[in-house]
Parts: sequence; C-alpha cells; structure tokens
Amino acid sequence: MKNMTLMNISKACSGTLYTMGSSGSEWDALMREAEASCVVIDSRKVERGGIFIATRGEKVDGHSFISEVAEKGALGVVCEELPENCEVPCILVKDSFQALKEIAEFYRKQLAVRVVGITGSVGKTSTKEFIAAVLSVKYKVLKTMGNFNNEIGLPLTVLSIREEHEVAVLEMGISDFGEMHRLSKIARPDICVMTNIGRCHLENLGSREGIFKAKSEIFDFMNPEGYVFVNGDDNLLANIKQKGSHKVVHFGLNPSNEIYASSVTGRGSFGSHAVIHIKLENQPMEIFPAEIPLPGGHMVLNALAAAGVGMQLALTAEEVKRGIAQVEEVGGRGNVVTLTDYTLIDGCYNANPESMRAAVGLLLLAQGRKVAVLGDMFELGEKEEELHAEVGAYVQEKEIDVLICVGRLSKNMYEGAVSSRKAKGAEVYYFEGRDEMLSELPGLLKKGDTILVKASHGMHFEKVVEFLQKESRLLKPCCFFYLKIRFFYDILGISADSLLVLLWKLFDINGISVFKNHFGLFDFGKMVLKNIRGVINGHGNNGASCF
Repeated sequence: MKNMTLMNISKACSGTLYTMGSSGSEWDALMREAEASCVVIDSRKVERGGIFIATRGEKVDGHSFISEVAEKGALGVVCEELPENCEVPCILVKDSFQALKEIAEFYRKQLAVRVVGITGSVGKTSTKEFIAAVLSVKYKVLKTMGNFNNEIGLPLTVLSIREEHEVAVLEMGISDFGEMHRLSKIARPDICVMTNIGRCHLENLGSREGIFKAKSEIFDFMNPEGYVFVNGDDNLLANIKQKGSHKVVHFGLNPSNEIYASSVTGRGSFGSHAVIHIKLENQPMEIFPAEIPLPGGHMVLNALAAAGVGMQLALTAEEVKRGIAQVEEVGGRGNVVTLTDYTLIDGCYNANPESMRAAVGLLLLAQGRKVAVLGDMFELGEKEEELHAEVGAYVQEKEIDVLICVGRLSKNMYEGAVSSRKAKGAEVYYFEGRDEMLSELPGLLKKGDTILVKASHGMHFEKVVEFLQKESRLLKPCCFFYLKIRFFYDILGISADSLLVLLWKLFDINGISVFKNHFGLFDFGKMVLKNIRGVINGHGNNGASCF
C-alpha cells in the first residue's frame, strides 16, 4: 500500500508510535520504509505485514486479538490501549474508529485512482452495480461490497483499493447531517452520482429538503473539475444547474435531460429494452439501443447514470452497451428468484416509501396472481404512520391481488389499504409479527403466485425469503431441461416432478432394453434424468457436464 508506513500512519491519525521495547536501526528502517500490505479491523483478515485497527464493539473488543495478529506477522497495531507483553509496534490513539477514517483519508490521497461516489435515497446499490459493470469493460474497477457505505464501511473500502485499480465505485449512505461531509473528505470523488431524493431517514433529516441538503455534502471534497450526474426527473435534483465549478449532467426519461431513454419496452422479468441518448459537453450526440437485463423501470434510470459515467470516462457506445448487458442482480434488492411453486421478488434488504412503490411496480410486471408481503419502514420520523398508510393506499390502487401487512407500523398500511379498497381491490391481511404471519402464509398463497417480500432491514424479512424457498424447492436456473418440461407439461396439468418420475420409470422398464444400446441414446437420457433428479432433490449434479 503506497506510502502506508508505520510512521506515516501514525502521523495521519495523530497517534503515538510505540516500538514495544524494540529499538535500533533495523526497527527505525521498518517504521519509516516498510509499507503495510493491508489495513483491517477484523483480526481474521490480517495478512503478514498488515495493520490491525483494534476497535471496541458492543460484543467484541478488538484489543483482545492483538497478540493473535502479532503472531500472524502483522506490521503494526492501532489501538486505544497498549497491550502487555507484545512485540508488535503499536500506534496509540484516543478513538480507533476516528483513526480508521483518518488513515483512509491519508491513503486516498496517495492514489491516482478515479473515484465515482454514489448517493441518493433509493437505488444506490443497483446504480453502483450498473456503473461498475460498465466501467469494468475498459478499466480495472473496485466497487463497494455489500452494504459497506457508512463511516466504517467506506474507509474500509477505500483501504482495499490497490495501485492496479484504475477506478473505484463507492456507495455513500447517511442518516444524519455531517455524515456525508465526512465521507466526502475520505472518498474525494471525481464524479458524483445522485439517484433521487426520497423520504428516508426523515427521523433525523426532517424533510426531502433536509435530505437534499445532507446528500449535497458529497460535493464538499470532490474534485473541483469533476462531473455531477443527477436524476433530472427528480424535482429537487432537476434544479441543480451548476454546483460551484462542477459540471452538472441530468439523466432521466424526460427528453429535456442531457441523458435520456426513449422507446422503453418492458420484457417482464427479463428486463427491458431502451434507446439511450447522450449529449455531454464537447462530445457529439450518441444514440444507441441497450438491453437492460434487470426488471423494473427504475433500472432504466440506473442504466442511464452508468451510460453517462461510462461515456465521461472515455468508453465507446458499444462498450457501454456491453457493460449494461452484463450487470447482475444483488440479493435482497429486488432480485427475482424462480421457485418450483412461486416466483419470488426479494426486496428484504431495506425499504422506504419510494422503494416500496418501485418494488410494487416490479411486481406489476408479473404474470398470474400478485402477492405483496410488506413490513415496517423505519426511520421515517413524525410522519411514519401517514407514510405507511400512503403505501397501503398506493398498493390498493394497483392491480395487486393480495396485500399482507406485517408489523406495528404496518397496521397503518393495512388501514390505508382497507379504507381505499375498491370493488376489485386486493385481499388485505394484517399480522402483528413476522412469525405469526409465516404460520398462516402457506394458506394465503397459490401455486404460480409472484410474491414480493419487502421491509426495512430490522424486520429481518430474509427469514420470509428463506421460508418460501423451503416451502417451494428452488428451481436451479441452469436446469434448462427441467424448465422446458415445466413449460410444456404444466399446461397439460401434469407436474414436472411427476413427469420426471414417469420418465425415470420408463427408462427402467426391461421391455425397452432393445433400445438401450442404440447409439447409447437411452443410456445418455437415463444419465440426464438421473442428474436432473439429483439437482431437484438438492444433491448436486453428480458430475454431469451438461449442468
């Protein structure tokens, strides 16, 4: 890690460096010249020559692992309390978490990498995935992994950048004023992307205007010559015409934006097709078709943001198209899972009113009965009851067949749906708790349903997803043969499993042995069926090359 010596790290975090009894020219050279191989807060991830930052958590105190990382060959330790009988150099600081941020800020300044910072109320993670996929066509890209987007996750992500990386795509999330200012100071983005201004974290930020103000702190430490890409269809972001010396580019579905989509055609769960128009400063207009592999209208906006960033960083239209087409879904964020009995839309990672509406829009693309299992949305402040009721009323306006509301706050969602119910509106159910709902859920579902599962992370709706996957055995996407059988024989009223059993028995009948050796076709067929059954029953593919 460039310039990440013990001496420099100590200065960066205003710490006091202790050699723990060791001295001499060799130790002096070690502290001044040896560069850290990594900087981590998890003792299990320490490499030889790495730096371990000992932090105190609610359940675990990292200081208890200092001797362990010393045995692994750590270069040094950052800690709030000096250990006894430890030979590894230690940097004593007042606050390890603050030291983490300061060390990451120092390291960022050592790197020539270009940074794309992404913020917004909804769609940060999916936009990050689109941008990273597009830029990966041309560059060596590092992106935020998982939900590492806060004042702990972001510095750890920055510290994972290496000199071979050309671009870092960083997700930046906040819940209060001042946080984005501190994140921007660490990341120092060259390009900023703002997805939208919704109604989340209202508990601390008060209003959409407050959210906009807090999110705008991302500009505080960005490159003065950098570009800002904002959702021009958002009424607050559309008004950003110039931000200091930063050049502002708008994207959206409205043709008034510098980047917009036309001829948008939905393809259900297979995503959508659109024609992308891009006009950047000092560049010719680019118009090209794109296949967007993830379903939902909001994914078109994500693709537009990625296209703009890609073109700004010198990708061709063909490279942008290729990058958009290869983006992959992220678990818990609206990804579609095909089960034997149901289709599942997994949105259990988090929720706010805007993301609820987007998820319901995705559900509307489904064939057959549409079931929404929705739980509490947290951090909405004084208007939390009203906002839950609005979501219930919104669902009732749409062609949703069943709405299941779960949680204390979702009682308001239930009441909003009931009060807005029309003659052909959704069946509406309410359960106080998740486990109570799960005991009744199988009786509310039918084979062929598409089920949306969504709530704030604290509701732990991943357990609902796990429950449904156990109830309906997961259909392996690679099992193409099985899919074909389902398609044709479900129409005739014969289940796929029954058909497979029937065919299996057919191949075992001695009376057809005359065919078995005919070019080996029946032996091959029998092997295929055996492996299909193995996959279906969760036993793997038994080594079959076709799976």
